[in-house]
Amino acid sequence: MKHTTRIEKEKRIVELMVRMYCRHKLHVAEMPPAYAELLAYAHRRLDKCRFGEAKKACKRCPVHCYARAQRESMRQVMRWCGPRMWLYHPLITLKHYLG
Repeated sequence: MKHTTRIEKEKRIVELMVRMYCRHKLHVAEMPPAYAELLAYAHRRLDKCRFGEAKKACKRCPVHCYARAQRESMRQVMRWCGPRMWLYHPLITLKHYLG
């Protein structure tokens, strides 16, 4: 069984949140191009994270690696999804907060 790295876990959680935002907040079945690009951008930033496996949550990171527009878009997604993650994905949320 393959060990999942912290970066891979973060990528999955970000994708889950963006998809959840599109489905439940925007009420669209497919991810709009702007959000697909936001997700791709987030994955690229995670791939290049200078802290690697020792990274903290982006919110607590001393280095803000997102450009202003993407940072605000992701903040909006996370602000909406954060409280709702417990409802839609309780185990993933619990693991994320404990890990």
